[in-house]
Amino acid sequence: MEETNNLQSGNAQKEERGFFDGNPKMIFLFGVVTGIALMAIFGGGITLPSLANNKTGDAVVRPATTDTSAGAVVLAPITEADHVRGDLKKAKVVMVEYSDFECPFCGKHNPSMLSAMEDFGDDVAWVYRHFPLSFHPEANPAALASECASEQGKFWEFADIMYANQDGLNDDFYKSTAKSLKLNMTKFNDCYTSAKYQSVIDNDMATGSTAGVSGTPATFINGQLVSGAVPYATLKDAISSFLSQN
Repeated sequence: MEETNNLQSGNAQKEERGFFDGNPKMIFLFGVVTGIALMAIFGGGITLPSLANNKTGDAVVRPATTDTSAGAVVLAPITEADHVRGDLKKAKVVMVEYSDFECPFCGKHNPSMLSAMEDFGDDVAWVYRHFPLSFHPEANPAALASECASEQGKFWEFADIMYANQDGLNDDFYKSTAKSLKLNMTKFNDCYTSAKYQSVIDNDMATGSTAGVSGTPATFINGQLVSGAVPYATLKDAISSFLSQN
């Protein structure tokens, strides 16, 4: 009788035990699964890293917007202060590039941009804006030197030489390049030494950041951002697509 009573008492205790008196491992797993489910329902799911943060130079394409509502990404309008290659009045496709003279991916991208200008002629225009990255020590000095060359009407010639000689960027090279372009050296040296156009570079950086630029090169083709070094075939297809719409 005592054995029977003990058995009945044991069964009663088992029946009275709740879920949280069970196996600790099962309780832990249940908690993990429940937590993930609640995150998915109330937290909107798991967010993956944004492609906008790409700094590897790989091509990433995403649309830009001209929406002026709060928080929207807006590409700064083109002004007389911009460096323009081509004829904006005739161009059906405008490429606005944010770039860094020391960036190796920008060096790879530059020939593609040059080929586009050659192949598409007056149908395209190229706008260059500065975005010197902080971990490239010669990027900002080269940008300053290019602005001093621009003051004497030689921006694009100077820029092409910078991209063709990225391993040799330094003060002496900027001066020798200016001399080879037959610039007034007193004027160039005074301009460069005083960092005369630092505010221009800072403004380009600011407009790029506002537009969502986080790495170089970043090229807006009729408002669509192509981020990273792009093979010419990709650039050509993008331009052709826009031209076919006209």
